[in-house]
Amino acid sequence: MNPSDATITSQILTISRSDRWLLSRRLEELHIPCTCHTDGTFSVEVATPLQLLQFWSVLQQMKASRSDLLDWLERCWQIRQ
Repeated sequence: MNPSDATITSQILTISRSDRWLLSRRLEELHIPCTCHTDGTFSVEVATPLQLLQFWSVLQQMKASRSDLLDWLERCWQIRQ
C-alpha cells in the first residue's frame, strides 16, 4: 500500500484512567505511538496492518472477561492440535 493511499479514520472509545495507563504502557512496548491528553482523551497512531492487529489484540485483552480469554485460549490450543 502506498502511504499516500492510506485513509485516516478515528474511533472514539471510553477507557478508564487506569486502563489508559495500562494501554499506553503496552502500546509503547509494541512501538505504537500513543498519547494521553490532558483532557482525558487518548489517541493512537496506527500506521500498518500489523500495528492495527496488535492494537486490536491489546484492546481485546483489556476489555474481555477472564472466561472469554480462557475460551479464546482453549480455541487457540484446539486449532494447533
